[in-house]
Amino acid sequence: MSILDIRNLSLRIGTTDILHDVNLAVQHGEIVAITGESGSGKSMTALSVMGLLPRGAKPQGQIILGGTDILQTSEPDLCQMRGNTMGMVFQEPMTALNPVQTIGDQVAETILIHEKTSKAAAHAHAAQMLERVGLKVAPTRYPHELSGGQRQRVVIAMAIALRPKLLIADEPTTALDVTTQARILILLQDLVCDFEMGLLLITHDLAVVADVADQIVVMQKGRVVEAGPTPKLLAGMQHPYTKALFEASTHQVDLPGKTDVRTGSVQLLYAKHILRDYPLPRRTLFGPRPMFRAINDINFHIDHGERVGLVGESGCGKSTLTRAILGLEDVQGGEIRLDGEPVFTDHPNLAVRRKMQVVFQDPYGSFNPRHRVDRLITEPFHLLEKPPKGKAREAAISKALQDVGLAADDAGKYIHEFSGGQRQRLAIARALIIAPELIIFDEAVSALDVSVRAQVLDLIADLCRKRALAYLFISHDLSVVRSVTDRVMVMQAGRIVEQGETETVFTDPQHPYTQTLIAAAPQLPELPHAIETV
Repeated sequence: MSILDIRNLSLRIGTTDILHDVNLAVQHGEIVAITGESGSGKSMTALSVMGLLPRGAKPQGQIILGGTDILQTSEPDLCQMRGNTMGMVFQEPMTALNPVQTIGDQVAETILIHEKTSKAAAHAHAAQMLERVGLKVAPTRYPHELSGGQRQRVVIAMAIALRPKLLIADEPTTALDVTTQARILILLQDLVCDFEMGLLLITHDLAVVADVADQIVVMQKGRVVEAGPTPKLLAGMQHPYTKALFEASTHQVDLPGKTDVRTGSVQLLYAKHILRDYPLPRRTLFGPRPMFRAINDINFHIDHGERVGLVGESGCGKSTLTRAILGLEDVQGGEIRLDGEPVFTDHPNLAVRRKMQVVFQDPYGSFNPRHRVDRLITEPFHLLEKPPKGKAREAAISKALQDVGLAADDAGKYIHEFSGGQRQRLAIARALIIAPELIIFDEAVSALDVSVRAQVLDLIADLCRKRALAYLFISHDLSVVRSVTDRVMVMQAGRIVEQGETETVFTDPQHPYTQTLIAAAPQLPELPHAIETV
């Protein structure tokens, strides 16, 4: 008998049909992956199983969990089942955790709600669960003191504290670096094996689940379009949408050859012996304050028209280095120059700042939702001595939007009216509008669906053809870095441990850390035949 059996599940919210006759099953000790783009119905299927649908939702069909139909179960009974019979790991662990409670208290809370036990026993059990998920920190720590991977382990510990029959993991590895992602996936596999539970794993990336899932269910627009055992499905994909997802996951960008538009000039970006320290809490009232060295003697350069990648695990110093390059954080040693001019001066150097722009990971969070697009993408105009006005301003806005594949009349819209991929195009338009010489892409495609990610990467390649852009592409996705860069730098513990031509580093890595990163990257199997996308 299946742990979970979803039969002809349909869902309507208001007048909108969300799910259409969804059927799937999860057995004991089995991992079933649901994959598809945003809006395909993956998360709504998971929320239906948990009984966490929004108000106004009208589900039909059956969701049988351990012999109980979830859709016919009262809310008090569902509360008893959540955490006890079924658990869920949400995509963003920081928002799923209480910032003012210790991690031990939060795991123990699940135990105290469902079992008649003392606080001491619950906390002892919580400590065991935290240890079981491989978290080697004290239960007295708070969420903000942990890394992204550590917080995800806390959420998993909360979900499995009472050994539920079914565990649902909704995009549990999104935005994690490749080694942390691999560890989380191995942990989930081990838990399924040890506890004989079923795992419903939700992801938008086929490569993530190719070696993990026993079964794959492909969803599109609320429907299951294809399903089956993982090796069989990947080797004999039938539906055009599944083939399109596979192609997007293995997409290769047609990047133009490197063009140095200013041969013989100084290097565009020059960093030498960079040091950046952060103060740590004092251990005593007297003596020097201890410091943590986030960047340790880093040296690199980027030439005009060159595309350089920067990879490394979370906490290696990538973000700190990015802030230093942008002039947002001063350094304790070394120098950073852009086109020969120092980035750090006593007064803001607008001449330097207007030559450099950044595209952030979360496009929605980097825009003011109360402003229209025309105002949002012209924010860099304050760096210009004579910003365009009137018709010249309108022409600049139209050109920037059209250059990134959007329409000129999008200028009058608000950011919430766009999809995730369109928002990232707007972020690129904002970066391009003052024609900078260097753009920093900080995890700019990590949260996008594979098909949208492919479109944005193709856009970047097209812009390189038109403008001979130089950029620093920071990402934890090694396959993306490999396809969009000429040269790559590998960062570990505040140091650049290896750098060189991208293809050379990927095919013949010299440093053990680089070898570990490449080995941990998820890969889809090579198929014996070519895929013909309909």
